[in-house]
Amino acid sequence: MEVIFIKDLKNQGKKGQIKEVKDGYAQNFLIKNNYAVPKTKENLIKLHAEQAKKEAINQENKKNAEKLKQEIEKIVLEFKVKTGEGDKVFGSISIKQIKEELQKNNIKIEKNQIEITNSISSLGFHNVKINLYPGIEATVKIHLVK
Repeated sequence: MEVIFIKDLKNQGKKGQIKEVKDGYAQNFLIKNNYAVPKTKENLIKLHAEQAKKEAINQENKKNAEKLKQEIEKIVLEFKVKTGEGDKVFGSISIKQIKEELQKNNIKIEKNQIEITNSISSLGFHNVKINLYPGIEATVKIHLVK
């Protein structure tokens, strides 16, 4: 019997996958526990409609990420820091501080999207990557001044 998985099931199938399984297993476990539905015309139509809707949402999210990337790359975030002897900066700029500065510029980013490779602890310009969408990264410029 062919079934369409409606939920992910470890080592069996992922949501939206069509798979051939034994009749008893399909009836007594997969369908009974709402992991899958029988492969019928109606269920295939629903599956294709869901996939088309998901694809449209992904395209919209990608387009929004591209617009956000353009906005972010125009911005230079300036941080005034305290320095000691030889212009050594006390501490460093954190992800939280970057997020708060971006919010002041009306850009909503989650902390886990910001990626700092080296600590931002010297005067001057630094680049920080922001992961907006799979495959779309923006680079924001950070400027540390006295």
